[in-house]
Amino acid sequence: MTRAFFLTGTDTEVGKTLIAAAFLRAAAAQGLRALGMKPVAAGDAGDVDALVAASNVAAPREHVNPYLLREPLSPHLAAQRDGVAIDIERIARCFAELRGLADFVVVEGAGGFRVPLSETHDGADLAVRLGLPLILVVGLRLGCLSHALLTAEAVRARGLPLAGWVANQVDPAMACVEENVATLRARINAPLLGFVPHQASPNAEQVAILLTLPA
Repeated sequence: MTRAFFLTGTDTEVGKTLIAAAFLRAAAAQGLRALGMKPVAAGDAGDVDALVAASNVAAPREHVNPYLLREPLSPHLAAQRDGVAIDIERIARCFAELRGLADFVVVEGAGGFRVPLSETHDGADLAVRLGLPLILVVGLRLGCLSHALLTAEAVRARGLPLAGWVANQVDPAMACVEENVATLRARINAPLLGFVPHQASPNAEQVAILLTLPA
C-alpha cells in the first residue's frame, strides 16, 4: 500500500523542497519506490528538478508538475498573469496516476498551507481534496512559534491528520534554537520527525539521515 503525504510549510523559503527531497532519499534508502510531486511551481523549475532527482521512480513530468508558472508570485497571481486557471481536480488526477507508481509519495505544496491557488481555492483545499496526512516544515527563525502553531491548528481544523513536523533552522543566527524546538514539541500534538541544523550548502542526501519517515 502506498504511503503518501502532503508536505507544507510555515511560510515560503523554509526549506520545503530540501526536506521533501530528503524524505524521498530516506525512503529510497529503505528500498521503497519513492516519488515526489510539486503540483504548482512558480518562478522556475528548480524545486521540481530537485524532487525528480531525489525520486527513484520515473514519471511523466506533466504529472509530477501539472502547473509551472513563470513569475515567482503567489500561485493565484502568477496563474492570472500566465492566463491559466489552477484546477485542483486536474492535480488530483495527476496524483492518482503517480500514487500507482510508488510505495512512498511526497506532494510538496506551494508556499504556506493557506496560500491562494485561485479565486476560490487555496493550498488547504488541495490537501483536503487529496486526503493526505500532513508533514509540516517549520522554518526556525524569529516568529516561527506562532506560525507553526497556527498552521498546525489550521491543518486540524480541516480534519486532516498531522503525521509529523520537521524543525529546519533557516536562520543560522537564531537565538534559543533548542528552547524553541522544545516549545513546539510540547505544543504540537504530532511527532518531531527531525531537526535539521542550518545548512550553508543544503544537501538532501545529508539531511535524509537526520529524518525519520512518517508512519
